[in-house]
Amino acid sequence: MTLTSCLLLAAAVLCIGVYGLVTRKQAIAMMLSIELMANAANMVFAAFGHFRGGPAAQVMILFALAITVAEVAVGLALIMLLYRRHGDTNLDLASEARQ
Repeated sequence: MTLTSCLLLAAAVLCIGVYGLVTRKQAIAMMLSIELMANAANMVFAAFGHFRGGPAAQVMILFALAITVAEVAVGLALIMLLYRRHGDTNLDLASEARQ
């Protein structure tokens, strides 16, 4: 597998994530789309780390994964709050959460 094919795969995963983020209204589906986009960025870091070498890319991947885990924890907490308050995860209901 070459660097170009790895980057094309990451671009395809990023495009799928963007499409899912734009077309979905459910919070869980939007979270999954954001995760796809974060994984595409990690794939780019991993590809450059593999083909261009160096431990700096591996450190960047670890930091990106840590940020992704923190984002998932906060996002799932907000989704659970939305579900408990309204009984649905539709983000149109989130505007009613302001009081």
